[in-house]
Amino acid sequence: MEIILADSYGFCFGVQRAVDKVYEAAKTRKVTTLGPVTHNKIVTAEMVAAGIAIAHDVADINDGNLVVIRAHGVAPGVYDALAAKSLEYIDLTCPCVAANQKLARDMFEKGKTIVIAGDAAHPEIIGINGWIGDSAVIISGADMLENMAFDEDAPYFLMAQTTFCAAEFARIAAHMFKIVKNLETADTICGDTRKKQEACAELAAKVDKMVVIGDKTSSNSVKLYEISRRVQKNTIFIESIDDLGLKSFAFSGKIGITAGASTPPATIEEAVRQMNELEKTAENLEDMGVTQPETEEKAAAPEAEASATEPKADSFEQMLEGSIKSLHTGQIVKGKVISVVNGEVMVDLQYKSDGIIQKGHFSESQDVDPATVVSPGDELEVYVLRVNDGDGNVLLSKKRIDAQKGYKDIEAAHLAEQPLPGKIAEVVKGGVIATIAGVRAFVPSSQVGERFVRDLTTVLGQEHNFAILELDKTKRPWRVIAGRRDLAAKEAEAMKTAALDRLEVGAKITGKISNVASFGAFVDLGGVDGLIHVSELSWGRVRNVADMLKEGDEVEAYVISLDKAKGKVSLSLKDINSDPWANIEEKFPVGAIVEGRVVRMVPFGAFVELTPGVDGLVHISQISHKHVAKPEDELKIEQVVQVKITEISLEKKKVSLSIKEAIEYDYDDDYDDDYDDDYDDDYDDDYDDYETTEGEAPAEAEEETPEAVKTETTEE
Repeated sequence: MEIILADSYGFCFGVQRAVDKVYEAAKTRKVTTLGPVTHNKIVTAEMVAAGIAIAHDVADINDGNLVVIRAHGVAPGVYDALAAKSLEYIDLTCPCVAANQKLARDMFEKGKTIVIAGDAAHPEIIGINGWIGDSAVIISGADMLENMAFDEDAPYFLMAQTTFCAAEFARIAAHMFKIVKNLETADTICGDTRKKQEACAELAAKVDKMVVIGDKTSSNSVKLYEISRRVQKNTIFIESIDDLGLKSFAFSGKIGITAGASTPPATIEEAVRQMNELEKTAENLEDMGVTQPETEEKAAAPEAEASATEPKADSFEQMLEGSIKSLHTGQIVKGKVISVVNGEVMVDLQYKSDGIIQKGHFSESQDVDPATVVSPGDELEVYVLRVNDGDGNVLLSKKRIDAQKGYKDIEAAHLAEQPLPGKIAEVVKGGVIATIAGVRAFVPSSQVGERFVRDLTTVLGQEHNFAILELDKTKRPWRVIAGRRDLAAKEAEAMKTAALDRLEVGAKITGKISNVASFGAFVDLGGVDGLIHVSELSWGRVRNVADMLKEGDEVEAYVISLDKAKGKVSLSLKDINSDPWANIEEKFPVGAIVEGRVVRMVPFGAFVELTPGVDGLVHISQISHKHVAKPEDELKIEQVVQVKITEISLEKKKVSLSIKEAIEYDYDDDYDDDYDDDYDDDYDDDYDDYETTEGEAPAEAEEETPEAVKTETTEE
């Protein structure tokens, strides 16, 4: 007897991920899965025994439970129902299924009628159909088309359930092309499913008997049985090894074994053990002169009797062990970690020599310390780089396995247009290399961020989400181009909205100076920049913003105005508790003569600082008892003068001053009257005209933004 295992069998990536995540979540939370995680009675029973609940409707789920959306995916209404009950959930929809949901929705929105090859009662089909308003035409086989009516001129789009039979899908497509003029198709069968189906058909053609292990409710397992039956009539379908014993299975000839994507490893391992025992029992009975009951298979296949006289093959367990002991380059095997020393991992492969994973072959990231990832006793799946490295060791790679798994994730993300997390690891010509799902991806410099980054070394080590922009599977390794410009823009917009929502007028906030300009400084508030105008830097006069603030300085400021629609925030460093205008009338009563300092000149007069933050205007008519053509003829900047407080306006924050009234002077009344007639009428107008521009940003700065300022010094 010879037993051969199919090249691909058992749990697929999506099912394995879902099972692992459920058990992981159940360690800390009460978990309820929305339907069985996988169509397998054994897995379901084990989960129930572990305290994991199964519900078929959101209404049946207890509040506070963590809900699991299984790999099959769900319709939009399920998400709405979860939100309505405020239930927390983890979405374990298989990336391939998620991609199919999006594809169906996109084609439906283009006006096409969606036709799905699959089982109408399967949860995956129910979920996909829900994304297009339950409008899909579901076809389980090509024979159904004979009794269906189609509008030959209408646009149709044909796709398939991820676990559908590839050959049957081809037959459906060929038939539909004959009856529909406007038909577009997409082979949406999962790559893992296709691989299992091809391996099953190939093995069935080489053996005398086939055993398919899987649950009768599992679509992919049933498809494997159907495929095998077309090639090998002696095919039996069992849910566990116990079913095999009931069938009085004859251990003779070549026996092929495969298992559906929903079949857990434990079931396959149990089959290995019991087949070995059943084989030994058959041998013992034969030695005692007791023959097995002849089955229809045996009667129909005389050559099977002849094979019984041949020497017995090793047990199935021995064969499985033997397959591991026969290593070759390119093989993927499992082993147990023996030790981790100086970054190198020694692995027991049950081979004559141990395997070694050098640090450079452990992870794509050279910063990873293997000792922090694996420990002695851990089981690893590894790739055989070289059977003998010259010192008798088997050279292995974990990085290669991670990359192979990562390529599947990247392909699914590319199809579903979903981002993946990654880390910028290296600067290269024209951009950077990011490690995404264990795969090296090129990120052009124009795609590193929302804006052009001149010095790419500043982004090394940063972790972000990346969109898969291009994927060329014809290259070896696959050529992956990723980017985050659009993602960064969306993330920035989301941060900006969140930051604006946190702000309110009057609030005191902390931020860092992100840019300094002549008219003020911008402050990074964690998603949005606020502007501190030069007039809001201090109660006193600030001649140069750069003298007071520098990029990177941390400041505390007050929000003085907020326009969420335009995303504008105005800030002030002025402390309202130290407002120099408070009690100004007590400090500087009208009629008092005080000392001040000339701080600036204007054509119609001079401003005198009484105290930091309070300037008063000495109109040109109030500088001297004689006629003054220009203020500069009589006064100088920084000159200390005596002035009289003639008027205070708290509402307008204006102080009117007079130098000539602060000093005694004999003058002719007629001259004074004429002088006043010339100037007094224009006094308030001059002051008002000046004050409308004093303390405001220049017109050209009104629409300035941090981005605009940075553009002046940034070359893309």
